[in-house]
Amino acid sequence: MQNFEQIRSHLGASGFRLTMQEPYVVCVELSLDGGRRHQSIFLSEIHDDDERTYLRVATTIAPITGVDARRALAFNWESRVGYLAIGDLDGVPYLQLCENRPYDALTPAEVDRLVLEIGGMGDRIEHALSAGGDLL
Repeated sequence: MQNFEQIRSHLGASGFRLTMQEPYVVCVELSLDGGRRHQSIFLSEIHDDDERTYLRVATTIAPITGVDARRALAFNWESRVGYLAIGDLDGVPYLQLCENRPYDALTPAEVDRLVLEIGGMGDRIEHALSAGGDLL
């Protein structure tokens, strides 16, 4: 995959439910646990200092208030996919699960895998941190 429009087209053709589409940003809503849970995954284009282009796949998990930072850092250390970060959502800091991949290494199958893995893992973390709730 060489550009964001190829990624956007692939997601739409693959049957993912796209709930938001803006230039260089798209939101996929996953239905999980037989439709009882949902998770929004945002895909966006980012650039490094050398103008290399990356795909960022991220999902919001929970407000940072009340989250044990040690537990989050332990997850980062043990995680094989994704990393935890803090991002701002309407002026409130939220814990997010993210993954960045360079475009030149992306295939359609890898984009699908990232959406499903980040979405599923993000929902499991959200479930654990919110006493079974489905906040986002």
